[in-house]
Amino acid sequence: MKPVRDSSRSETAGVPFDNPPPADVSRETLTEAAAPAPAEEPWAHEVVTVDTPIGAEAERAVRLLHQAKGSGLPRPPHQRVFTIANQKGGVGKTTTAVNVAAALALQGLRVLVIDLDPQGNASTALGVEHREGTPSSYEVLIGEIPVEEAMQKSPHSDRLFCVPATIDLAGAEIELVSMVAREGRLRNALAELKNTDFDYVFIDCPPSLGLLTINALVAAPEVLIPIQCEYYALEGVGQLLRNIEMVKAHLNPALNVSTVILTMYDGRTKLADQVAEDVRAHFGDRVLRTVIPRSVKVSEAPGYGMTILDYDPGSRGAMSYLDASRELAERR
Repeated sequence: MKPVRDSSRSETAGVPFDNPPPADVSRETLTEAAAPAPAEEPWAHEVVTVDTPIGAEAERAVRLLHQAKGSGLPRPPHQRVFTIANQKGGVGKTTTAVNVAAALALQGLRVLVIDLDPQGNASTALGVEHREGTPSSYEVLIGEIPVEEAMQKSPHSDRLFCVPATIDLAGAEIELVSMVAREGRLRNALAELKNTDFDYVFIDCPPSLGLLTINALVAAPEVLIPIQCEYYALEGVGQLLRNIEMVKAHLNPALNVSTVILTMYDGRTKLADQVAEDVRAHFGDRVLRTVIPRSVKVSEAPGYGMTILDYDPGSRGAMSYLDASRELAERR
């Protein structure tokens, strides 16, 4: 007697079908034809966030900008003027000046950056014109034009302004030597800013202790010193502090080192921790709790005429400068 095939058994059980499907019909085609279309779920059209590093950074950037714009820092009781000085080059003076300024402007304050470095790097980062012939800090310094005529608004913020520096400023050191009251030229020029509604003014100095830096120290009551977390950065701080004391004794009794910020911090090295510890031991609570990490993004931003808050707001560097700006604003 011929056995009857059990139809409940499948191909996977080793028993072939008596009438297999045509060879030119795919398994997918059979499945689609046999299976009814699934009912559409209510969440079918929702956007699903892919958890990738780029997606996470974008989400951080949106959250950071939203929080910064929504928080709004209170205005200081009076206009605060900072000279950002350190005669050693490459410690983050200009980077600190433009990014702290941009962070304060992002949080609702009106900020002015005065570029006193002939290289004009602060002007570049803020996206303002500083070609030769542009009204600049040079003309302001020698008394040719008032500071308001040299002022430009940054294209990245309605509350962020800059007095640019041009190559003409390179000869100002020599010209100032023969001028009367040469150390107080910038202070006299900035006197009119007291009648403006700027909350913060930052003066970005060149990497030297010449007449340009002396003018900046005479013009401001507060000094902000960026210190790179490396050994050589500590060597020049002593000379800077001696110069500050000389200016305070003879030219600007109100001068005070109010803020120190640690830059280019690399937590993978013991040296960075040692430098940070030594700086905090010397300056005490004048050192901001926030440290600025070493970051390629921060270095890339000026090449696009931007601060880090415009170039990559979700990066660690942007968040660090935002935290530093808030901490600075709390210290009145």
